[in-house]
Amino acid sequence: MPMISDTARLAAFCKGLAGASFVTVDTEFMREKTYWPILCLVQVAGPDDARVIDTLAPGIDLEPLFALFADTSVLKVFHAARQDLEIFYHLAGRLPAPVFDTQVAAMVCGFGDSVGYETLIAKLTKARIDKSSRFTDWTLRPLRERQIAYALSDVTHLREAYGKLKKKLAANGREGWLDEEMAVLTAPGTYAMDPDLAFRRIKTRGANARFLALLREVAAWREREAQRRDLPRQRVLRDEALVEIAHHTPSTVAELARTRGLGRGLAEREMGAALLEAVGRGIAVPEKDRPIPKARAESALPRGLGPVSDLLKVLLKMACEESGVARKLVASSADLELIAAFGEDAKVPALDGWRRQVFGDAALKLRAGETALAAAGNRLTTVPVKP
Repeated sequence: MPMISDTARLAAFCKGLAGASFVTVDTEFMREKTYWPILCLVQVAGPDDARVIDTLAPGIDLEPLFALFADTSVLKVFHAARQDLEIFYHLAGRLPAPVFDTQVAAMVCGFGDSVGYETLIAKLTKARIDKSSRFTDWTLRPLRERQIAYALSDVTHLREAYGKLKKKLAANGREGWLDEEMAVLTAPGTYAMDPDLAFRRIKTRGANARFLALLREVAAWREREAQRRDLPRQRVLRDEALVEIAHHTPSTVAELARTRGLGRGLAEREMGAALLEAVGRGIAVPEKDRPIPKARAESALPRGLGPVSDLLKVLLKMACEESGVARKLVASSADLELIAAFGEDAKVPALDGWRRQVFGDAALKLRAGETALAAAGNRLTTVPVKP
């Protein structure tokens, strides 16, 4: 049976994979009504076997699975691993290791930015995946055979994709490039949820430092409350309400009750008192400790960077096409602005490691006027500039 729903069978399955060089892993989870993802299934495939683990089965203990994930002699292969790793970090308190992410590997090998699973599988294996069960409610039981087959396909095809990507990386000498990316993906700090940074997710306009200090405090309160109650952030209090509170700085229950979407009922309860305390903390933040508004940070850059940044964008596209690596993996628009402004002193990934080899050195030469871009037929090239 491809479905495992008890601890004994799970332990036996994981024991059988202990000597494997790799396993492929995927998950099915739900997050619409909770803050923390509800893990519904884990799909695992070794070189010769594949199973779906029913994580919602009564009494099942996932420790044998977590022990397999902690076995550093077995490589864990995911596609777009970040959400899966976040789930396992929350449940087990540790991350699987070592990890190979086929989406990142595909970006390193020139398959474009953030290539999807179906697209990658079609390109590498010619297989077509039936995605009709994509929007299944995975919390419902029993699962139909079609659902289980769909879940299994996400790890069985991944075996062949991993093998082909591994060969491509070896052929072009880019294993080290992937190692750098995996080091970030498997760092526990990547999954640390700091409530004091939650305000950065909220879209605002015309924000000043005082407003941002207030927004930071009320957003941090909401984040902790959402975690405590295991509810989506917007179910605790909507972004619009937080922005309104930060703008109007209510100091009394009556003033807070005028917030749209809150009302007197909630304002008079424990939530209202906690929000007013958060507002008070925001008001008390010293000016030097307030967040720097984006507009002020951007104004600190020298004027007239637009043309240089545009040239660097063209160079980035050219360099990435020639090297067969996704632009998203090399530099962002913000990175290009920093290079245009500060050159060698820009603190950006594009000036370190393999990225510097692909793009960074050429970008610095272009900025310094040592090279120029020229058309050569239907392609661009760099040419030296005579002193």
